[in-house]
Amino acid sequence: MISQLSWKIGGQQGEGVESTDRIFSTALNRLGYYLYGYRHFSSRIKGGHTNNKIRISTKPIRAISDDLDILVAFDQESIDFNAHELRDNGVIVADAKFNPVLPEGIKARLFPVPITAIAEELGTSLFKNMAASGASWALLGLPIDVFNKAVEEEFGRKGAAVVEKNIEAVRKGAESVLELAGGPIADFQLEPADGQQKLFMIGNDAIALGAVAAGCRFMPAYPITPASEVMEYLQKVLPKLGGTVIQTEDEIAACTMAIGANYAGARALTASAGPGLSLMMEAIGLAGMTETPVVIVDTQRGGPSTGLPTKQEQSDLNAMVYGTHGEIPKIVLSPSTIEECFYDTIEAFNLAEQYQVPVILMTDLQLSLGKQSAEMLDYNRIVIDRGALVTEAPEQEPNQLFKRYEFTEKGVSPRVIPGVKHGIHHVTGVEHDQTGRPSESTENRQRMMDKRLEKLKHIQVTDAIKFDAPHENPDLLIIGMGSTGGTIDEARSRVELEGIKTNHATVRLIHPFPADQLRPLVEKAKQVIIVENNATGQLADQIKLHVGHADKIKNVLKYNGNPFLPAEIEQKCKELTLAWQH
Repeated sequence: MISQLSWKIGGQQGEGVESTDRIFSTALNRLGYYLYGYRHFSSRIKGGHTNNKIRISTKPIRAISDDLDILVAFDQESIDFNAHELRDNGVIVADAKFNPVLPEGIKARLFPVPITAIAEELGTSLFKNMAASGASWALLGLPIDVFNKAVEEEFGRKGAAVVEKNIEAVRKGAESVLELAGGPIADFQLEPADGQQKLFMIGNDAIALGAVAAGCRFMPAYPITPASEVMEYLQKVLPKLGGTVIQTEDEIAACTMAIGANYAGARALTASAGPGLSLMMEAIGLAGMTETPVVIVDTQRGGPSTGLPTKQEQSDLNAMVYGTHGEIPKIVLSPSTIEECFYDTIEAFNLAEQYQVPVILMTDLQLSLGKQSAEMLDYNRIVIDRGALVTEAPEQEPNQLFKRYEFTEKGVSPRVIPGVKHGIHHVTGVEHDQTGRPSESTENRQRMMDKRLEKLKHIQVTDAIKFDAPHENPDLLIIGMGSTGGTIDEARSRVELEGIKTNHATVRLIHPFPADQLRPLVEKAKQVIIVENNATGQLADQIKLHVGHADKIKNVLKYNGNPFLPAEIEQKCKELTLAWQH
């Protein structure tokens, strides 16, 4: 028996690939397996090749597998596009309707199952996703009752007749493939899982859930890939809690609405991707100047311009750090796991109010949309901190306004919301004095700039650097951000077997950069490798700028739209180590 296996289904968008993957992975989750998913899809509503890949394991995993064991293909394009990933003696379950052909050089077992014919016998080709799922499940020899339960949950709202037909499609698909294969495939039998229920979700859902837990009750947003799921989740949940979601005309409106709601005392956020973030820049500057807290989620994708809307990239870092004109304090957080997406969203709201600054939560497409197993969330960890929020302002002298922007030692002023007695003050995007009245005084300008920027010196974030450093003086320190963390860990485990000592650091606070925490790790390493999904090494540039030691640093970059595979990082580590040793 084996401890892990990878499965992929491919076809045209709109023909059931997503639902097949969803039911298949849900059933596996019920059995207690750890799962990690990757979704490849086109930037169109319907049509174009799409595939979903699921890695299944009895142990925790946080990376895509290098190869593939089982491919379910609804068309020849899916075989041509994906067969190169199959390991020798892997399996292709293909719809017999299109007369599947193995590409030259592929050493796989091909089972042409009459997937479409089975579905049509049951009344509609829509049942073919269940026939394909049944065939996959049968090859693994897993208990069919668990799978049928997942089918009932998926289609139960459509009535018993629909459920029965789907279960029948599953049965027929299973029988057909077992007849072709001569029974379950021995080398594909998975070891039993621990049976423990785990969360199985995407990063966007974890962010949305974190926003609810943080007390967010308003979200203005414009739909955009790969951020839309945050809005879709909150559309269902916030109205039940007295909140609301508004689909705005564009991201400019979304950001300014979120700023206005926060000024009024509500906790609000907006979510977008690179193009939307570009449109928000002037509004982010307004939040910085008016010292209004706001949380913005940027789910990075391939750029620039429309770029690759449905593909992986980590190229918005410079925009988040430097994008606004002028100079304002801001915080950029970078979660690297599903759990961190949840907890960091709560922390983002707290930080925004503690320091009265915009906070950008930076994810990437793979973390945002890649469905994966996660540990159960600890709601006892939730703390709400609203910072220097004043609910009872002191009485003012006649004709005097509240000092909303009062000069303080750490730059954070008392904050009131509209309606607080004695709290009246002026708010403007131009430079202003302590009460908010416009001011062009040179002395006031310098003091106000210093006051706002002073906040950056005092910002404290949970685990700004997450590191695994078993070696005092490693050969390699590998540094990454976002979704690359699990892939780096897997590559490290292989590199260590070659006798190369490695440490790993994940940068979770992008701005202000945690140089003091990262510097000792860099200084102790012989070589430093920075892994990131962009073309120019934006994270590496931040490290060179704030930490130094540029002579040690080497870039490992990938910007073709796909996430890193463990084997790619493993190979680069070996090559760079070998070059350094010689």
